Amino acid sequence: MTIQDLAGSYAIQGSNQEENDNISYQGILTLSLDENNRIIAEWLIGDHEQRGTGFYKDGILVINFRYEGGDQEIYKGVAVYRWISKDVLDGFWSEKHGDPRFLGSEYAVRISGGGVVN
Repeated sequence: MTIQDLAGSYAIQGSNQEENDNISYQGILTLSLDENNRIIAEWLIGDHEQRGTGFYKDGILVINFRYEGGDQEIYKGVAVYRWISKDVLDGFWSEKHGDPRFLGSEYAVRISGGGVVN
């Protein structure tokens, strides 16, 4: 599979960077490519938006992300995904001000034609 195959929208669910790894959020991850075939990522979780850029090699996608918190501070982190199949990404993430003892997790399934692919 190629980097171009990653482009599209994915339904996501994940857990935050804390001891409890229960699902704590759901949303949409949209991946696109810039003119240099670098990944552009946009997460929409409720009304919260995050953006990032990254790269892909050998089934691994790495995205450096950032967002503005409710306190007007800028938060940064990194997300790493394994490409499980054409329509599924499985990953983990960490942000600078999160609990360093834990990783967040995120599972993404491609959205196809208005519905989620199983």
